Amino acid sequence: MTSHGTQTAPSAETAPDAELAAPPVRRRAYWHAGVLLAVLLGGLFLARRHWPALESGAGRLAGADQGWMLVGATAALGTWAASALAQQGAVVRRLPGPRLVAAQFAASAANHLLPAGLGAGAVNLRFLMRCGLPAGRSASALAVKATAGAVVRLALIALLAPACPGLLHLPHLSPTVLAVAAAAAVLPAALLATPWWPRCRRALTAVLADIRALHACPARAAALWGGSLAFAALHSAVLIAVGQAVALPLPPLQVALLYLAASSAAALLPTPGGLGSLDAALALALTVSGAPGAAAASAVLGYRLLTVWLPLLPGLLVLGALVRRKAL
Repeated sequence: MTSHGTQTAPSAETAPDAELAAPPVRRRAYWHAGVLLAVLLGGLFLARRHWPALESGAGRLAGADQGWMLVGATAALGTWAASALAQQGAVVRRLPGPRLVAAQFAASAANHLLPAGLGAGAVNLRFLMRCGLPAGRSASALAVKATAGAVVRLALIALLAPACPGLLHLPHLSPTVLAVAAAAAVLPAALLATPWWPRCRRALTAVLADIRALHACPARAAALWGGSLAFAALHSAVLIAVGQAVALPLPPLQVALLYLAASSAAALLPTPGGLGSLDAALALALTVSGAPGAAAASAVLGYRLLTVWLPLLPGLLVLGALVRRKAL
């Protein structure tokens, strides 16, 4: 009886802790469900509003050239290897290759469940910490990778724009947009007067130190920039291949430039995986550039099919397997 009493006492003490921990977990789950529901409702609204073009595009995609679709699927597979290469280039320590690629595959699936890249960032942060990197160093590696990706996209746009003259036009900026841009430009200066500046300065100093350390190792620098370049190029190749499959009447260079510009613009609206924002920006860019609405819709649907919908369930399964094996 005495031993039985000593066994039940700890569970009685830990029960209140479990009850106290449950509400925050429940609130986070409700918040995530609410965000996903809002995104889903927004997508359904857009789909209903543009249903004729979507229906025509889906029909056109069903009769697409299977050879070109296979090329697009191959390019989509390569994006995860490119992402893994860029992530390896963002840290000096050698990472386990197969787990790194699996983590990028899982991160791409998680990225479509949370906005602004939070899903992919959380998965990669946990992966790097499991590989032995401190939390600060892991966050710095993610910042280095994101910065390299943004620089590569802007460089590609600058290189392709002269080859496609007149394709990109600067949008008309309203006074409100100009005011917001001016406020955003003043924000870094205002940050100097806040108590957060020392912490931000330390984080920035750590990121710059990591960048210098990486570029002192030519192999890591080549992996960072080569992986970032390959990632953007392969995503462009997916859209180009799908465009060829559905007879999109635009040259490949123009399609690549439109993808890079649309994806950069869609990044300003933090939806999960760019769902809705990228689709709208990409379809608008293709139609404004002279593609028929049905062809543009089918190209966007095919791109999303290969990069999001087909890999989503396998990616979530890989994510669950990595969590069970404590790789994340």
